[in-house]
Amino acid sequence: MKAPESQLIEATISYVKTELKNAEGGHDWFHIERVYKNTLLIAKNESVDLTVVSLAALLHDIADPKFYNGDESVGPRKASAFLLKQNVDSEIIEHVTQIIENMSFKNSFDLSPSFTSKEMEVVQDADRLDAIGAIGIARCFNYGGFKNRTLYDPEIEPNLNMTKAEYKTAKAPTINHFYEKLLLLKDQMNTKTGKRIALDRHKYMEGFLKQFFAEWEGKK
Repeated sequence: MKAPESQLIEATISYVKTELKNAEGGHDWFHIERVYKNTLLIAKNESVDLTVVSLAALLHDIADPKFYNGDESVGPRKASAFLLKQNVDSEIIEHVTQIIENMSFKNSFDLSPSFTSKEMEVVQDADRLDAIGAIGIARCFNYGGFKNRTLYDPEIEPNLNMTKAEYKTAKAPTINHFYEKLLLLKDQMNTKTGKRIALDRHKYMEGFLKQFFAEWEGKK
């Protein structure tokens, strides 16, 4: 597994920090940093191009569509433009942008994925790990607060059969997101390392929800 050029990684980190300086707390530089660390951890046990997974992890949320009126083209375009300026090989740029275009949870609604690779599986697992467990819970409520959403409404049930379009425009209470996405991620992990870590984080979320509903009902 060839190590990526350190100067390129440093330049990418600097670029991402600048771009996400005022980002929402669940999608800021620290989210990127955690996903990057998760990526390197998972990659240790996988046969992947370390340059590709590193760049994809660092650039995967450079322009999250939810902050760009749902436009899914902005992120790949910005990532590609940055890498071109760094004189990165065209094949690496293409691979990185394909990962960014296809790794999001919303693409799991598509019956037949248009792209996949071992590198995407690694970065996808790394990103999904940051969506579950203690940090996943914190990010979920941070975003819900950012969008001024209700914590929980017993009269609004989770939509367990939503379409991709419904997912992209959902405005349900924050607790519903656990059932519509977060609790589903454990069974969507690709790698052995990802699956192992996801299991522990999944159990933590289950414990949190049990406590949440007990407190909601005044039982604890």
